[in-house]
Amino acid sequence: MKPIRLISGVLTVGFWTLASRVLGLVRDTVILAYIGPGPVMDAFVAAFRLPNMFRRFFAEGAFNAAFVPIFSKKYEGGEDPQVFARDALSGLGFVLLIIVALALIFMPALVWATAEGFTEDARFDLTVGYGRVVFPYILFISLAALFSGALNATGHFAAAAAAPVLLNILVILAMTMGAWLGGEVILWLIWTVPLAGVAQLALVWVAVERAGIKVRPGRPRLTPDMRRLVRVAVPAALAGGVMQVNLLVGQQVASQFDNAVSFLYAADRLYQLPLGVVGIAVGIVLLPDLSRRLKAHDDDGARHAFSRAGEMALALTIPAAVALVVIPLPMVSVLYERGATGAEHSAAIAFAVALYGLGLPAFVLQKVLQPLFFAREDTRSPFRYAVWSMIVNAVLAVGLAPVIGWIAPAVATSVAGWVMAAMLMIGGRRIGDVARFDARFRRRIWRICFASALMGAVLWGTYLALAPFLGMDYWRYPALLLLLLSGLVSYGAAGQLLGAFRLSEFSAALRRRRS
Repeated sequence: MKPIRLISGVLTVGFWTLASRVLGLVRDTVILAYIGPGPVMDAFVAAFRLPNMFRRFFAEGAFNAAFVPIFSKKYEGGEDPQVFARDALSGLGFVLLIIVALALIFMPALVWATAEGFTEDARFDLTVGYGRVVFPYILFISLAALFSGALNATGHFAAAAAAPVLLNILVILAMTMGAWLGGEVILWLIWTVPLAGVAQLALVWVAVERAGIKVRPGRPRLTPDMRRLVRVAVPAALAGGVMQVNLLVGQQVASQFDNAVSFLYAADRLYQLPLGVVGIAVGIVLLPDLSRRLKAHDDDGARHAFSRAGEMALALTIPAAVALVVIPLPMVSVLYERGATGAEHSAAIAFAVALYGLGLPAFVLQKVLQPLFFAREDTRSPFRYAVWSMIVNAVLAVGLAPVIGWIAPAVATSVAGWVMAAMLMIGGRRIGDVARFDARFRRRIWRICFASALMGAVLWGTYLALAPFLGMDYWRYPALLLLLLSGLVSYGAAGQLLGAFRLSEFSAALRRRRS
């Protein structure tokens, strides 16, 4: 078996995901500057969430949870993986065309089901109109995810990870051009979304061809492999549906409060930066690696890969979570506060960021733990855990809203995230030793936590010293950079001294990636 280089792969995916998420922050900064929190942005957020919601079923969510392990095992065993990919592409495309057609017809019902609070004002009609433009994005991005899954399964991570960058680049350029030409920026924004989907699909399709994997669409066929794919994908889709219910419950609650949908969206984008760079990157690389090791009966190698993935993920995530909790306001104000977004908006967004930060390690742990089940084609267990997580989320979001208001969905999301992570960890014990972190992980995890706490203290002290400069128009950017650098340096130094990690491990992986 030719192993997948775990750390090198995570760094590759993480680099491109970081680029995408940074550009995503730029994109959202432009949206907040040109449009700002209010009815138009609320409508766009609700409309754009519709294709993204279905994407969890048909793209990197349920479908890839089923497709990647099966494709990886066929690739490892030389069992004609290209025929399997062709049949999967044809079946997925057929289903997606039906979904898109139905969504365009019944868009008002979709909007009512996902943002009922909009029915009393102009946001409802705006969301319906925007939704009909952006929804076809699901077709292109889901097909792109299939090609990305094939690339990841064969150890080619760069093109698949780079594809999301195109969406943000094209959207930023379109909005800037729309503002320069004096048009309605929101129209430039929504029409660019499906065009960006076409560009992403083209990029990964070409990359698959260059990797020597020839995948052509054909007539949809219900072969034994497709039946196997459906059996694995349906529970994963139901689990994805549960997670989407969590998002929809949050949006339903938020839609009852002015600007709350915009606030939570902006906060979500900020905490998604470390989640995407670390958690999603680790999950993308770990799933095909575990699947191929399972095919080769390499349990020791699988446990080592699982433990190193968890160690690396938490070494990068826990300090990020501490930073989101300790200094959310300077990050939010520097990134978002301009144009139509004022100081009162920044304060509300920062509050939500801190609450999401408390749940960040749980969200990343889910990405590390789920491949243990998916690699064994067990999607039923994560589905059961997701149902319990959904119940916790719904009870807290709806129950706390009358007490704490629009911020209730953020609290519910973080608590439900920890419930899901705990159930995955407990449920994984029945898999055996391969699902247990090794001794090295257990030695290092408490040191990572301690180093992160020291970093948090440094961040707070530095923030107090730099507070006057963070409020100045021209000085706030270098002041924020200095603040973040103080955290990075202090965490790196503390981690090295305490033995939480070794920087040489990352540098060695970088050298291997270049070679």
